[in-house]
Amino acid sequence: MQQLDTRLRECYNELSPQEQRVASFIMDHFDDLMSYNSAELARLSGVSKATVSRLFKRLGYDRFKEMRDEVRTLRQSGMPLTENRDAVQGNTLLARHYKQEMANLTQWVNALDAVQFADVVQALGAARRVFIVGLRNSAPVALHLRQQLMQIRGQVLLMPQPGQTLAEELVDITVQDVVVVVAFRRRPRVIRPVLEALHKQGVPTVAICEPQAAGITTLARWHFGLPLDSVSAFDSYSSAMSLVNLLANALLHSALTEGRQRIHNIASLYTDLDELEQR
Repeated sequence: MQQLDTRLRECYNELSPQEQRVASFIMDHFDDLMSYNSAELARLSGVSKATVSRLFKRLGYDRFKEMRDEVRTLRQSGMPLTENRDAVQGNTLLARHYKQEMANLTQWVNALDAVQFADVVQALGAARRVFIVGLRNSAPVALHLRQQLMQIRGQVLLMPQPGQTLAEELVDITVQDVVVVVAFRRRPRVIRPVLEALHKQGVPTVAICEPQAAGITTLARWHFGLPLDSVSAFDSYSSAMSLVNLLANALLHSALTEGRQRIHNIASLYTDLDELEQR
């Protein structure tokens, strides 16, 4: 989008008055640009569809769709850009946001492999230790997953520890453990070598990532592909948090007696330590 913005500004004074109207509208509505097709852009700019076509040809695109495809490619790489979704239309940003969130949740739930999900829950319960890796924008999801699983079972560990490297921790992980790698797009380069090392060691591994991350899912025993689509500039992680909630609840129900006892013991310690406010 920055490239398109730059091109518009550089050639703005050379545009016809009608083309300038389109260019001004685009620069004022970058956040919503991908919600429009060429006819809508023409209508909202108060010009003809032919004017919109001429402008985008001047910018180097044969068709308006080529610009949208270029921005979509950037968006799928994790670049903070807005993206058109035909299913996401509304009169306000809130309306479009709501529809996109619902579309994301529907997509991942419908794509969920029930057998694979059950295998992951069983593995999380039976493992000697559960390690969770999540770097950059994946870190909040990894941290929340650990917090939820810790309510149900012990030995749930984040790695690497703050300020530390990964090698010292990877070397002791065995086939009796499970590693969950949360690795959403624009992930650090180290994620693939980590998965390769775990794969070589025969460690059961779960990858949680976007659906397009085929390059890393083949290195994991199980994987969940979660849509991150958003009508605004940044990825949405609502589907990731929803999966964390589902995994924790399924694990609790798979070992209800032990899980309830652990939750009770934790609650007693909350009281003893006076850690939480009382209502």
